[in-house]
Amino acid sequence: MRNRKEALKELQEKIGYQFKDETLLKQALTHSSFANEQKINKLGNYERLEFLGDAVLELVSSEFLFNENKDMPEGQLTRLRASMVCEPALAYCARDISLGAYILLGKGEESTGGRKRDSIISDVMEAVIGAIFLDGGIDNAKKYIYRFVLSDLEDKILFMDSKTLLQEEIQKNNTAQLRYELVGETGPDHDKEFSVEAYLDEKLIGTGVGRTKKAAEQQAAYEALVRIKGKKR
Repeated sequence: MRNRKEALKELQEKIGYQFKDETLLKQALTHSSFANEQKINKLGNYERLEFLGDAVLELVSSEFLFNENKDMPEGQLTRLRASMVCEPALAYCARDISLGAYILLGKGEESTGGRKRDSIISDVMEAVIGAIFLDGGIDNAKKYIYRFVLSDLEDKILFMDSKTLLQEEIQKNNTAQLRYELVGETGPDHDKEFSVEAYLDEKLIGTGVGRTKKAAEQQAAYEALVRIKGKKR
């Protein structure tokens, strides 16, 4: 098993940023449950860095949307930004770089599936932004956000809004009824995984798996949308 130093080196190579003060990165990856377990050399946790990273992310994403959408009204810009930086969206981005694998968790949080929880990995995503901002300034934080949050936006927005977009797509073209069916449920209560199938009348059009029924439905809708868009090309 790799040691902590190797893991931090690997993550920095992955994100393309080398910390001058590596303790900031360590703090950004430390959950309060782990910090509270340390009796000696107690580490700080990521919560203050997350607070800062959230503000930096809002500023950078606002500037990006303002510049990219010259004629979009304020209300629409606000809704679009909210969909891009909400908890599930940031968790989606964090999973792209396997950020959950680098988090330090307490034994209890680890055993209850904290490493896979959207709320934790999205918070760490923001904490890393805060850490980069403190270590390297706004330009380096912006590079990270552009690369890992604001990239492939069309695909990410499609994923986040897939249930709504699928419903709209179906209503445009036919009168068939869209429904989601829960077909599987595994794991203990604190760490369940749900399997869902999406049907158009009786035709299976997508499948999804998630930590919640809503997440599984979103995944099933996304798969269905990708298939529909593929057929149209």
